[in-house]
Amino acid sequence: MADANLAQDPAVAEAKARRAAQRRVWLTRLAGFVVVAGLLWLGWYLLIGRNHVSTDNAYVNAEVAQVTPLLSAQVIEVRVKDTQAVRRGDVLVVLDATNARIAVAQAEADLAAARRRFRQAAATSGALGAQVSGGAAEIARAEAQLVSAEADLAKARTDLQRRESLAGTGAVSGDELTAVRRSFAAAQAAATSARAAVQQARAGRAAAAGQLAANEALVSGSSVESDPAVLAAKARLEAAKLDIDRAVIRAPIDGVITRRQVQLGQRVAQGAPIMSIVPVNTLYIDANFKERQLRRVKVGMPATVVADIYGSDVVYHGKVVGIAGGTGASMALIPAQNATGNWIKVVQRLPVRIELDPKELAAHPLRVGLSTEVEIDLTGAD
Repeated sequence: MADANLAQDPAVAEAKARRAAQRRVWLTRLAGFVVVAGLLWLGWYLLIGRNHVSTDNAYVNAEVAQVTPLLSAQVIEVRVKDTQAVRRGDVLVVLDATNARIAVAQAEADLAAARRRFRQAAATSGALGAQVSGGAAEIARAEAQLVSAEADLAKARTDLQRRESLAGTGAVSGDELTAVRRSFAAAQAAATSARAAVQQARAGRAAAAGQLAANEALVSGSSVESDPAVLAAKARLEAAKLDIDRAVIRAPIDGVITRRQVQLGQRVAQGAPIMSIVPVNTLYIDANFKERQLRRVKVGMPATVVADIYGSDVVYHGKVVGIAGGTGASMALIPAQNATGNWIKVVQRLPVRIELDPKELAAHPLRVGLSTEVEIDLTGAD
């Protein structure tokens, strides 16, 4: 028994030695593998890794167009539904334009009245000009009558003085003297009336001249189509016609209808959103990078994007077109207040906008809100 144990001891020792040797070989290989992996990672980091930043906190976004009516009216036709693709200029909704047509008719009547008033004002200027010219003749006639009346007054005065000088001699009777005095008084009244007639003629001419000047100020330098009142009436007519055009609501951009909130027969209010259009051909990526990742990021750097909907089989190429002016927390509706003593630092993220290649986007369409992974090449820039 003892001899058998002695015979087995060398074999056991040899097996142990062999296992130890194998363990050393595997440990050496593992150490070599770790060293090689470390060197490969270091090489990758020095050549590639440190020149790229990436994040999976990235989402598809777009400048969504809000469709709003520009007048209040009843909906008489709805031609689109949610998820429907539309082109710019396609008719979306038709509103009742009855009130707009009535407004156009009223505006056309106002325009015709404005043109008529201008023609009337222009004709009035001619009439007033004739009155001014006639006023000059009337003044000349009144002045001539005044000269005649003053001559008659002078004669009556001379006759009166001659009769009065002879009254004491008895050569002139009392009746004759009375008649001469009456003639003198009549001549005085006629002269006074003639002077008043001259003043009246001059005042009439001045009034006509003033009216002519006022009327000329209204029509001078204008035609029936350039008169301010006519232009204002034209503007009101154009505004009324524009309301008729606005009764047909068209798509402002290419895209897909979403959040349609309008129904047939509904009365929509001016400025109230009735649907949205997502421009699926001009989507972009909002990638939220950590603040330390943005030390070397600049506008124009190339980027690659992988969307979860397609996986790594589809890679989009784009470039950085902008970096947000504030972090998501600072732009929140209720920003965080960290002015207290109980403050814990939280790494902030800053949105970076990535513009995608339109051809790749058309080949593999995306939708707003989809998750993506973004990687930016820090060595390239425009």
